[in-house]
Amino acid sequence: MAGRRRLLSPGRDPVAEAAGRWAVLSSAAKRHLHPGAFAFVMATGIVSEALDLAGARVASATLLAVAGAGFVALLLAYVWRRTWRAGEFVDGFPSLAVAAASNVLAGRILAAHHVPLAVVLLAFGAAVWLVLSYAVPFRLATGGERHQPNGTWFMWVVGTQSVAVATSVLAQLVPGPGLIVAASVCWAIGLVQYVLIAAIVLGRLLARPVAPEDLTPHYWIFMGAAAISVLAGAELLHLPESGGLVPREVVAGLSFVLWAFCSWLIPLLVALGVWRHLRHRVPLSFESGLWSMVFPIGMYGVATRELGHSTGTGWMTALGGGEVWVATAVWLLVLLAMAKATWRFLTANRPPRRPGPRPTS
Repeated sequence: MAGRRRLLSPGRDPVAEAAGRWAVLSSAAKRHLHPGAFAFVMATGIVSEALDLAGARVASATLLAVAGAGFVALLLAYVWRRTWRAGEFVDGFPSLAVAAASNVLAGRILAAHHVPLAVVLLAFGAAVWLVLSYAVPFRLATGGERHQPNGTWFMWVVGTQSVAVATSVLAQLVPGPGLIVAASVCWAIGLVQYVLIAAIVLGRLLARPVAPEDLTPHYWIFMGAAAISVLAGAELLHLPESGGLVPREVVAGLSFVLWAFCSWLIPLLVALGVWRHLRHRVPLSFESGLWSMVFPIGMYGVATRELGHSTGTGWMTALGGGEVWVATAVWLLVLLAMAKATWRFLTANRPPRRPGPRPTS
């Protein structure tokens, strides 16, 4: 009505705010996303498997769905990101997390007897592992820049043993000598890789002072690489002895040695974390490397349970069954920390609000 002043409330534009937040996330992904982010999928997938073994079917299926969605989202993000920084994808051992995540998902899906989808994931993971297991060390050896050994170097072992685990589980459902041989070969390769990387990383830790800031959660992969090697050995023990290349006594003995060593590592890693955060007061805040800590904790429980089951060791089976709840609790804590950090990032980088329309008459 003419002569009456009408005030239009500026309000909020949900579409514009959503578009602004998407732009912020896209820009951050382009600048900061790295292949090690697939540790989220690895951690979620192995905790899902642990819950499935514990009989918590609904929780396990929920985490499996989260892991699958995360894998697809991260894979699409990296396909897009490679148009910006193509060379970074093979810049270091964390890139093998792509292969490990795919193979961990394959192993979990095989437990649900969805063989075709699992075969696709295993084929993809094995192909990525085959390429990167050569490309990464070749690039590190021939590149001009020298890289300090750290916990992420154990992803070389994790990638190899993830192929062994998924192939062993597949061989239990689809019998064939080729799968058993492939799993045995990958397990043996992973053992040698573990010894080599452990010597290099321990040499660096013991020979030179390490700053508290450098003792990131990635060093938990030291234990996780041993744990997944134990799981690979335990899965080999479930296969027919006639098809394997390594005697069962050797597989069982080496698997127990590795299990004992990774059990010994846990108090040491906890002590290093206390030294880092309490004595030197490094802030305890979310970082993507925390998922590299969750994965070994979950893997230790699954590996312990499966080794106990395959060797008939009751106390080991019980220990692994109880550890699943520790892994689940740690997974939830890290998830909450990630959600809180993401929310803070979005609110701190919120796009400026457009000015509302002026009063009209």
